[in-house]
Parts: sequence; structure tokens; C-alpha cells
Amino acid sequence: MTKATGSDRLHGLDAVRGYALLLGVVFHATMSFLPGPQVWPVKDIEASRALAAVFFVSHTFRMTTFFLIAGFFAHLMVEKRGALGFLKDRAKRIALPLVAFWPISIASILAAAAYGAYVATGHLPTRLPPAPPHPPPLAFPLTHLWFLYVLLLLYAFALTARWMVGALDRQGRVVALGDRLTRKVAESRGGVLLLALAPAAAFYGYDKWLPWFGVPAPDNSLIPNPAAAVEFGLAFGFGWLLNRQPDLLQVWARRSGLHLGLAVILIGGLLAWLGLAPVVTAPKPGLERLVLAIGYAVGMWALTLAVIGLAMRFLADHSPARRYIADSSYWIYLIHLPIVMVLQAWVSRFDWPWEGKFAVVLGVGFSLMFASYQLLVRHTFVGAILNGRRAPRAPRATAADPELAR
Repeated sequence: MTKATGSDRLHGLDAVRGYALLLGVVFHATMSFLPGPQVWPVKDIEASRALAAVFFVSHTFRMTTFFLIAGFFAHLMVEKRGALGFLKDRAKRIALPLVAFWPISIASILAAAAYGAYVATGHLPTRLPPAPPHPPPLAFPLTHLWFLYVLLLLYAFALTARWMVGALDRQGRVVALGDRLTRKVAESRGGVLLLALAPAAAFYGYDKWLPWFGVPAPDNSLIPNPAAAVEFGLAFGFGWLLNRQPDLLQVWARRSGLHLGLAVILIGGLLAWLGLAPVVTAPKPGLERLVLAIGYAVGMWALTLAVIGLAMRFLADHSPARRYIADSSYWIYLIHLPIVMVLQAWVSRFDWPWEGKFAVVLGVGFSLMFASYQLLVRHTFVGAILNGRRAPRAPRATAADPELAR
């Protein structure tokens, strides 16, 4: 194990961010196999409670972890490049992919859903699915690209807050107070409880909250739902402040076992309570809803801190393989959903055990996605847009270069 110091610390966080995006592929791949009511365009004839557990556990922490790390790196980039340089970089790497990929994404997802309907019924659908009876304000199908849209909102909020604090707090008292509070939360053994207070209140106060599905994805409106806004805004903001004192990450590294144990107890208890099948009805206000909201919020943050702490302990050294995965994860997440849906539909009526079907969906899917990254992205202008640089191609071995020819 290599101790993370200096810039090494970023290797662990970058790895976790990449793995969180790849976990999103696994997360969506489980959804056609969930038991109980159909909650996904594709429904397999085989159901798996084991994959339901994978779905539930992965959903508790992956996006909170992603937004916390996004806030950490955002502050790092603002301090390094300034606000204008940061805006130019984010416009290229976040806003441009959102605008460019959204039309492709929505068309591909609709085509994949149509193929899934054809496999299930024997004919193509003749009309689009009915719109919800009570659509949210500014309804818009952001699809799985919602995280890019939310990132842009958070960047705008963070830069505005930074400018206001700088203009109104010339003595730096607000900044100093923020640093003290951040350190207090990170160093306190009860810090995970403090981080869980706001999301627990948001869960309890959101009438549409479904505990089995955790933080509701803000994917159907240009106004994020309250639970997602509170949770992801908190994660991003805390990551932003944490970057001012990155030594605090070592506290989470030392307490990773404690946080992991707490997460196992709480998330395991929630699964035992809610069951291994989707529950699509919201609990009524009262003691049950309060306990579920608190339990989910604390378990979510405990697992987030555990994952980051473990990364700081075991993934802090440089690894070419992990760097490659981190670089490819953005592209893979952008393109994965229709590919996964088509593969789910293709195997959905086969008389195979779910283990074999799931292996095919992930095996074929990841093979195609990694190959597309290597051939179409890594050494092209697309890679320069997504990753901030175009990876150089390895030099070819020639007879005139015996060292390369070996």
C-alpha cells in the first residue's frame, strides 16, 4: 500500500470517479432482471433477487460519490485556471457533450425501447408511451445525461457563490468559518450523521420519495427534484470545500472500516425491511417514513465515505490500467444506455439462467464500448474534448529501431 501524499491523492479520487461511472453501466444492466413490477423498458423472463441487491446497493452511493469528487476537482481547477479558464474548460468538456450527445441519445434510446417491445410482443409499437398525467414543471427528457445538466447548474451556483463571498467578505471570515466547519464535519466521528441531516429531511419532505429507489434521478425536468437537488448539491459543495483541505481525506482513509461497517448494517437493514423487489409506492408521512429517510441518508453517506476512504488507502498510487479506465469511463457512460438496452432485449426471451444473460449483456457491452473508445475516441479530437487531451499513439516498431522492435 502506498501512502497518498501530494498529487498522488488525486489518483485514488480519479479512479473512484471512473469506477462510479462504470458502475452506472452495471446498475442499468440489472434493471431488466429486477423482480416485481416492470420499471424498465425491457423486462426479462428471468428475475434475480441478487441483481436487485446489486441495483439497490450501487444506487445508494455511486452518484453521491461522483458529485462529491466532481466538486473536489472543480475547486481544484478554479484555483488553478481561474474562473474564466474553468468556464472554458467546462463548456468544452461538459456543455458540448450534453448538447451533442442528447439528440443521439434520445433517438437511440427510443430505437432500443422499440426493439425491446418488438422482442417482447412480436411487433413494433405504433405510438410513443403516454406522457405522465402530471408532468413536472419544465418537463424535459434529459435521459441518463442528466448528470451533465446538473453539473452545469452546480458550476454556475458555485462560481456565483464564490464571487459573492469574495465581494462581500473582504476579511475572509466566511471562508475561514467554512474551513472550520468542513474540518469539524470531516474529523468528527459523527460527521456522517451531520452530512445525512439535510438529505434525510429532503427525503421525508418529498411526497414522491420511494425509499427502494433512493435518490430520485432528476432526469425528466429542467428543474431538479428537491431530493436530488439537496443531496447532489450537498455532495458537490462539500467536495468543493474539502479541496481546500485535502489532508482531511486521510481521516476518511483511517475510518474506512468504521464507515463500511455502518453502511453494511444500515443498507443491509433497509434491504431486509423493504425486500428484494422494487417497491413503487411511497410511504405515508409518519414514523416509518422518518426511519427510512434517516436510515437511507446515513447509510448512503457512510458508504460514500467508506468507498473514498478505501480508495485513498489502496488506489492512491499511479496505475496505467486504472488511468485508462478513468479516461474511458466518461465516453462509456455517454454511449452505454442504448447498447445495454438492445443487449437486454436480445437475451430477454432466451431460456437461459439469468447469470448467463447478465454476463452476455456486460461482456458484449463492455467489449463494444471499450473497443469504440480505443478506436474512435482515445487518439482523436473526441478524446481531446472529453478528457482534455488526445492520448498519443504508441510508436510503431521498425527495423531501424531495434529497441521498439523487441
